[in-house]
This record gives sequence, structure tokens and C-alpha cells, in this order.
Amino acid sequence: MADARRQLRSGTVVLGGMGLLAAALTACSSEPDKRCVDRDSYNLAKGYKVVADKNCKSTKTSANGAWYYGGKKKGSWVEGGSFTKSRKGSGSSGGGSHGSSVDRGGFGSGKGSSGG
Repeated sequence: MADARRQLRSGTVVLGGMGLLAAALTACSSEPDKRCVDRDSYNLAKGYKVVADKNCKSTKTSANGAWYYGGKKKGSWVEGGSFTKSRKGSGSSGGGSHGSSVDRGGFGSGKGSSGG
């Protein structure tokens, strides 16, 4: 009976540790997708043309490259994102036109009062 309890307890610890690891990895990968696009290639039906990263790292390229964050990629085109990186965790909405950023406060947010 004691062996069964010990196995159950160690299994719980392993599963709990795996959950903690999964949560930590998810938090680390919260950066939006970043793609290099040609700013001059906008098409109403398709969005922006995705180009090689070198077009965003150098000014001496034929494409007018800029980093495009988020959005949905369809083939070699991407739409629905933004040229400004979202500032999650900064405590401000970023002044975006969509107003989709939410600041709920939380641990270390500076909101609320200290109890004494």
C-alpha cells in the first residue's frame, strides 16, 4: 500500500512539473510572428508580399522591406498584422486603431494599494 502511494505521489510531482514547464514555455513564446514584407507590395485582396529577411536587415536592397508582426500568412502573402510590435506587459495599450489591447493589472503592475 505504501509503495502504491509513493508511486502516485511521484507521478503527481512529475505531472505537475510537466505542467509548469509547459506554462513557462508558452509564456516565453508569446512574441508575435515576425516577417519581412515589401511595404510597396500591398494588395487589397492579398495583403503584403513576404520577402527575404535580408531586405529588412539592410537598406541596400531592391525591396522596401519592413518587419510585419502577426497576421495570417497565405502562400507568400501576409495580412491582418501590423508594422508595430505589440507591447504586451508594458502597461499601455499602444494607441492602436483597433483598441484590442487590454491591461488588467496583476502582480507587479503598480495598480492597487499596498496593505499598510
